[in-house]
Amino acid sequence: MPAQAEAKPASKIANGAAGSAEAKRLAAELERALASGRRDVLSTDALQALMAAVCKTYAAQIEAGEQILPLPERGGATATDVMVTASGLLKAANLAVFELGMWQSWTGR
Repeated sequence: MPAQAEAKPASKIANGAAGSAEAKRLAAELERALASGRRDVLSTDALQALMAAVCKTYAAQIEAGEQILPLPERGGATATDVMVTASGLLKAANLAVFELGMWQSWTGR
């Protein structure tokens, strides 16, 4: 019986995908706009759709066993950026920090 090929982790497979290149292009465009003082690059609907898709994609990779962080360590966003975003995500999902703490203690994440 031939040996089965070992499955590659999702992040390794996606690194070469066209979607990854497009996501990096969009990220660079958003960074340039922010650097030039423009905050209106995305409509509210577009921002919410993008946040939801990225949130679900990250969660799916973690659930599949990936051990990745959503941002590079010590870079990518300021502590304030992270706290504002985390607070907004919790509010949008009608969750409290207490519930997050309970979930983390139950799951070990």
